[in-house]
Amino acid sequence: MSAFADPWPDAVPAAGGVAVPGTGRSRPPGAGEAEPRGAGRSERQGAENPNPAVAVAAGTAAVAGRIADGIAVAEARPGIAARAGGANPSNNARGDSRGLLRGAGQRRGRTYGALDLGTNNCRLLIARPGGDGFTIVDAYSRVVRLGEGLLESGRLSDAAMDRTVAALASCAEKLARRDVRLTRNVATEACRRAANGARFVERVYAETGIALDVISAAEEARLAVLGCHMLIDAAGPPAVVFDIGGGSTELILVDPAPPGAEPRILDWVSLPWGVVSLAETEPQWPELADREQAYARMLDRVAPELAGFASRLAARGVRDVQLLGTSGTITTLASVEMGLPGYDRRRVDGCTVEGPPMLALCRRLARASVQERARLGCIGPDRAELIVAGCAILDAILTAWPGGAIKVADRGIREGILRTLMARDGAWGRR
Repeated sequence: MSAFADPWPDAVPAAGGVAVPGTGRSRPPGAGEAEPRGAGRSERQGAENPNPAVAVAAGTAAVAGRIADGIAVAEARPGIAARAGGANPSNNARGDSRGLLRGAGQRRGRTYGALDLGTNNCRLLIARPGGDGFTIVDAYSRVVRLGEGLLESGRLSDAAMDRTVAALASCAEKLARRDVRLTRNVATEACRRAANGARFVERVYAETGIALDVISAAEEARLAVLGCHMLIDAAGPPAVVFDIGGGSTELILVDPAPPGAEPRILDWVSLPWGVVSLAETEPQWPELADREQAYARMLDRVAPELAGFASRLAARGVRDVQLLGTSGTITTLASVEMGLPGYDRRRVDGCTVEGPPMLALCRRLARASVQERARLGCIGPDRAELIVAGCAILDAILTAWPGGAIKVADRGIREGILRTLMARDGAWGRR
């Protein structure tokens, strides 16, 4: 039985972490930039089933003792993260999260936030409900490389933590300026794996007011599917949704559902390789022969674990699948394959690219030097060192399920968070 036997529970498993960031601090120099291509875009509600009576679960709160039932709300003074249960901490012992969420809804207006702190990126979306979905009103994205050096040391480095706290301070300022009163802030593989991950979470709360929830790989996969499942062809075969992250890669087998129905997760796996963790196994080789051999070694690290998942699917009788890729590697490679001079979300999100040309592109980039990769407008210096590791992971996926097309999603965990928050707060039921 898969860990996703009940993939769409009324309560998010072990995942409190709904908090109001913001301390009123000014934005530090160089902390990051907005993500203007996201602002103003709309997302359809998809398969979400709003239920205002269900609150975000009382899971494992990111900062113990500071967040009752994983929920914090903003009081009248902006920038102050307050205990959700008010002055009476016994609310937490009672686990009355439903009442807490309704109280928060009365105070906060209709703006929601979703923050995803990964091994490589810190990304934020701020949105308001609209129509049968939501409209993005602000966004932020910054490469922080929180997991840099983690594979070797087992710890988050001081430099990586400093970069990340600076980016999170910018996120806190945006959330306060937009008067966001309900947000969920998740951290993934780097914080799961690091020996000092819990200490880092405490530091983030102390310095920015953001309460990070270090979610499980299962919850990470669930949110990714929730954010992009509307791109799955309901009339097609089962879908393999893949999310190539910085520290891990999630692959999820999803049963296609008709419009308006909830997707059903049949199986999933989390591979311990992402673009940062895999890239750190090899230096940036100057010679072509060395780069080719390094790419082959990357494939050898990824392929055996991926083969195990493919075998499980074959045992289920699943051989033909539709592929849906989300996150930075697939969107970047799709934009390169499309010949775009620079990244354009409007053209990439929801597009379809063919598998064989993408496989050829991966292998061409693996042969290129880091300088050659950096000159490609859709890759640039920020991704030039990491993109080959992403290519190796995608190569292994396309080898396991060859020949078909790939649907590309520039949406995922953050959109999944927003849909969950809005649905459970009854946002679409108030019209």
